[in-house]
Amino acid sequence: MNALVATNRNFKLAARLLGLDSKLEKSLLIPFREIKVECTIPKDDGTLASFIGFRVQHDNARGPMKGGIRYHPEVDPDEVNALAQLMTWKTAVANIPYGGAKGGIGCDPGDLSMSELERLTRVFTQKIHDLIGIHTDVPAPDMGTGPQTMAWILDEYSKFHGYSPAVVTGKPTDLGGSLGRDAATGRGVLFATEALLNDHGKTVSGQRFVIQGFGNVGSWAAQLINENGGKIVAVSDITGAIKNNKGIDIAGLLKHVKEHKGVKGFHGTDATDPKSILVEDCDVLIPAALGGVINRENANDIKAKFIIEAANHPTDPEADEILKKKGVIILPDIYANSGGVTVSYFEWVQNIQGFMWEEEKVNSELKTYMTRGFKDVKEMCKTHNCDLRMGAFTLGVNRVARATVLRGWEA
Repeated sequence: MNALVATNRNFKLAARLLGLDSKLEKSLLIPFREIKVECTIPKDDGTLASFIGFRVQHDNARGPMKGGIRYHPEVDPDEVNALAQLMTWKTAVANIPYGGAKGGIGCDPGDLSMSELERLTRVFTQKIHDLIGIHTDVPAPDMGTGPQTMAWILDEYSKFHGYSPAVVTGKPTDLGGSLGRDAATGRGVLFATEALLNDHGKTVSGQRFVIQGFGNVGSWAAQLINENGGKIVAVSDITGAIKNNKGIDIAGLLKHVKEHKGVKGFHGTDATDPKSILVEDCDVLIPAALGGVINRENANDIKAKFIIEAANHPTDPEADEILKKKGVIILPDIYANSGGVTVSYFEWVQNIQGFMWEEEKVNSELKTYMTRGFKDVKEMCKTHNCDLRMGAFTLGVNRVARATVLRGWEA
């Protein structure tokens, strides 16, 4: 099932639980604006190349729209639409004053030189600079982009609007990026995991974890869970999968990944099939890579008692039903991976104030937001007698619906 169909399905289930008026439901689903632009650049060899750029601005009832920009060959309007909508509910669940957006360029960043990526980013910014802004739409990094991409967007946008560090988040700290932003999504995953386990009378310490995906989010989550006494027994990335039932040496693995560009071949571990990583024996499974990896084909074989969705939309609705019957507890993505957007909000606040926070303050504020978010989700679960996914969706949709009605925007 594609991401847009699944997201719309979850939204409609939440709208039904909340008893939303059909006109309001329809207006909440329709994106505020969809942008599609052609970006033509001269390549290093002098030839011209054209790429398609997208930006979907979903909703701004609660504040400026917010969402990443991804550079990936398979960027398509349906996926961008689904992720923009998810950002609307995610920012509402986190209770930060934003709406949702998402963007991307259909390209393979690995095929482009640094100067070609810079030219592409600047052309894309020139095409959309009037449609983004500090109080309109604030982009951030995503797959295939990073702090350098944000620095180029900031510089190009500032040529038209004056120096505006708050126009993007996830910037290098030298240009007003926040301390703690790099680890934020992974740290949020730790705080979310702690909140869920505490709710079941357990702690991170002594639990056995499997992490699928060892990029920024997965590697930070592994490091922080390990520091808090959790045992990581299996890990995978695009190079392969490794396991050690006694626990993987995470500090050593991080060094290995830096040197060898992947987890494959790390000493003291056994290689395993990357496809079987999700069904390894563990207490907590953390999918931290792509969407749709937990589906009806593998859901029956999953042994974890808890699943923490660090990736966007990793579990298909069919798998959701199977896992629910098995008694597996799933902490949904729109809450579990909201640490990144929460610290992006802190970065935006610091830029507007022109005042930099200490990293300790960033991390402590993040813990406050994640802990409170879990309590709010649980309240909705009690109110509507539903699971954590619907608890999070009803929480997010309800907050956006209330703001829409209060502003007099309902159809």
